[in-house]
Amino acid sequence: MDERSALRRLAVALPSAGDDAAVVDGLVVTTDMLHEATDFPPGTTRYTAGWRAVGASLSDVAAMGAEPTAAVAAYAAPALDEVELDAFLDGAVDVCEGVGAEYVGGDLDTAAEFTVATTALGETDAPVRRRGASPGDAVCVTGSLGRTAAGLRAFAADDVDRGNELFRFQPRTDAGLALASHATAMMDSSDGLARSLHQLAEASDVGFEVSWDAIPVHPAVDDYAADAADRRQMATTVGEDFELVCTLPPTAVENARSAAPVPLSVIGEVVADGIRLDGESLEDEGYTHE
Repeated sequence: MDERSALRRLAVALPSAGDDAAVVDGLVVTTDMLHEATDFPPGTTRYTAGWRAVGASLSDVAAMGAEPTAAVAAYAAPALDEVELDAFLDGAVDVCEGVGAEYVGGDLDTAAEFTVATTALGETDAPVRRRGASPGDAVCVTGSLGRTAAGLRAFAADDVDRGNELFRFQPRTDAGLALASHATAMMDSSDGLARSLHQLAEASDVGFEVSWDAIPVHPAVDDYAADAADRRQMATTVGEDFELVCTLPPTAVENARSAAPVPLSVIGEVVADGIRLDGESLEDEGYTHE
């Protein structure tokens, strides 16, 4: 099975699964696993790894419209190097402090490949689910897309300083909280915009019409894109940008924009069926662990 098939199989056995995080009596909990081979390009510092790994789980908390409270990580590497471990801890602590949460520890082990498993906790009395979008709703994204794609290109070009900077994204927990009272459905864009739209469509049993010209593209994409087609690919399918993709009634857009601490762009609308970009079918393409 590929990753998507495995997740669908688990959803059959776990009816409460399917959102960015689980909610149990007002407690939001989510977990992620990142590997050196698939998630940390050569040149990624342990500080960036700590920031990014913990940030990925905090992003799931943001997608539920929850208040982040704490995070833990299980850290495994071929050797428990003191300098690397301290750097990882600094990154994990800093990304938590940036969103008002606390990094409270975890577990250590040795393994053939550097691997991190993170868990983040949050609180909410009114979680925002992936299901809930209705035809006529506006489709919105926070921030800009393509940051990770540009970071991967930077690492590939041996510009590791810029690659590390681009990999240290800000989890959109404040935006998630601001959008929670307006959004009808929400998730983060960790799998890329195209795949996120397919996932939201499946959960809400709707479709989407989006416009390429309305999609906010991170400025670093233009430094690495080979042409217009490559630019579009970087912004819509590479994923791991950890922005929020949400739907909300058109009448709520301006209030949501005023409340959100980052730019909120309307990129299209919810329709009855089909997922189209500028009138053409948008394929279910995005980030997959391999």
